Amino acid sequence: FFSQAAMPTILRWAVLACSLALGAGFYLPGVTPVEYPIGSPVRVKVNSITSTKTAIPYDYYSLPVCLPWGKNPKPQVENFGEILWGDSIKPSPYIAHMGTNITCRRACATTPSPKEMKKLTARIEESYRGQLIVDNLPVSEIFTQKIKGFRTFMLGYPLGTPKQGKTAFTAPVPVTQINNHLSLTIKYHKPQDLVTAAKGFRIVGFHVLASSWKHDDNTCMRDDAQNAGWYPRPGNPTTVEDKTIVWSYSVTWIEDYDLAWSSRWDPYLSSAETDAKIHWFSIVNSLLIILFLSGMVAMIMLRALHKDFNRYNDPDNADEAQEETGWKLVHGDVFRKPQYAPLLATYIGTGCQLLGMAFITTIFALAGFLSPANRGGLLTAMLLLFILLGSYAGYVSARMCKMFRCQTWGNIAFTGTFYPGQVFGVFFFMDLTLWGMSASNAVPFTTLLALLGLWLCVSLPLVFVGAVVGYKRPVIEAPVTVNVIPRNIPEQRWYMKTPFTVLMAGILPFGAAFIELFFILSSLWLNRFYYVFGFLALVILILTITCAEITIVMVYFQLCYEDYRWWWRSFFISGSSGFHLFLYSIFYFATTLRMKKFWSYVIYFGWMLVISYTFTIITGTIGFLASFFFVHYIYSSIKVE
Repeated sequence: FFSQAAMPTILRWAVLACSLALGAGFYLPGVTPVEYPIGSPVRVKVNSITSTKTAIPYDYYSLPVCLPWGKNPKPQVENFGEILWGDSIKPSPYIAHMGTNITCRRACATTPSPKEMKKLTARIEESYRGQLIVDNLPVSEIFTQKIKGFRTFMLGYPLGTPKQGKTAFTAPVPVTQINNHLSLTIKYHKPQDLVTAAKGFRIVGFHVLASSWKHDDNTCMRDDAQNAGWYPRPGNPTTVEDKTIVWSYSVTWIEDYDLAWSSRWDPYLSSAETDAKIHWFSIVNSLLIILFLSGMVAMIMLRALHKDFNRYNDPDNADEAQEETGWKLVHGDVFRKPQYAPLLATYIGTGCQLLGMAFITTIFALAGFLSPANRGGLLTAMLLLFILLGSYAGYVSARMCKMFRCQTWGNIAFTGTFYPGQVFGVFFFMDLTLWGMSASNAVPFTTLLALLGLWLCVSLPLVFVGAVVGYKRPVIEAPVTVNVIPRNIPEQRWYMKTPFTVLMAGILPFGAAFIELFFILSSLWLNRFYYVFGFLALVILILTITCAEITIVMVYFQLCYEDYRWWWRSFFISGSSGFHLFLYSIFYFATTLRMKKFWSYVIYFGWMLVISYTFTIITGTIGFLASFFFVHYIYSSIKVE
């Protein structure tokens, strides 16, 4: 499917990707630094509240908290990715000024209705965390490990302490407590450049400590000078039994002389020492699998195939060559049109589209253009790349349909609607569920129309454009003639039958990537940052090689046993790793997550089914392409009478 002239370009891109992968320690923040003069206002924003127990985000102002300007403001949305991810960034009632410390300030007092208090209690019991943003930095709690002293950052702050839960200072509490006071710590840095330094300071850190305190007339006075030395002490908390909640906050500014603005995301992104060791263990584990498979492929290519080529093509050994054995015996059927050929062409075209999307996205991520500072950038980039690469899907699918002699425009339309239609159907069902639960990541109807427009008015026409080019290219000719009458396939041994072969062979590609999958799933479902794209690029490269090698080995053994039905099997041999991924998601759900709501189960397993299905298409396409080139090569290298 690739021309000879295109291969050097592809190899150069592959070398560039590997080079970037080895140097994953740099990134471009993706935003312009902002300088704040002393005393200038610094806007504090709120984002959706999140919980790992439900995986359903809600709007911050769905709680009985202080409203800025007395009303619920509209979210500040910048791209599709923010909407799809569930970000709902809005102004907050918290006021801060550069370099001005606040010991305690009351934001407001609210009197929740019984229904609102019940909702707040439920959110606390479900371990929801509030999210704040200053200068595009998310707020975090800092925890220090007692043994090795590692500092870890946990995004957001707890809304309260559930009944019978423990706080940092007290024993299990008898009544649910509300964290009504936030102690905000903002770190700033003076730029080295004199011209920039004259403009002001840059924010490099944002941390919070949430606590519960029942205010009275002697706390949080209007004149902050009277609050000197005050801090929320344990023993007098605000609980859900109180009718009035006084919300307050404090702001402390600390100058950080070491942390520059260009490195301010490093504390969030840097993994602990144990995590780095696990990543390297994943790479070593994957490399061992590759060495094993490479040895198998080398043995086949250098010994078995070389020996077969010499025997079949030796003119002095014509009599023995006439006695066809092994894989040569099925040369008249190996390129026979498979069952459901249009569907196979659709899967391979879609797989190439997804492969291109993953490859280009990884390149941009390695270069730093998709850093966490660019909220929603990753999802937006993947969506746009998938749409624009519809032409590639149409081109590949058209060339395959032409090879299978089933070139119709209906098959091309099927390519442009089959996979996107399936994903959109699941997405629409999930969106209806989220709408019913008033979640913040429920996509608005106008956004749904925009997505439909991008699919039907941009992606689908591009599929037809690619198909026009593909249909104009010469047909891919088989190196051997296909017999009119199909050859009978002998009874296969149990270990060479399709179910066993497919399921067992798929373990190796999954095994090459499953350790890294743990970190990816944690970023999806545990609200953690994933930014080790250098490791990810290496794992993707290793996964690609593993899929290609295991499929070549199994297809060769299949042909040696005179079974020529390799088309679909080559797709499912490596594609079955998606099935193992779904099984692993069940294990991950049972051992790591703490979800308890039915609709949380539906959302988790619904999206993991889509991810596993997509993984099946990508890995299956890699295996199919590798097998196609392998089978085409070996049968074009022998003389057939």
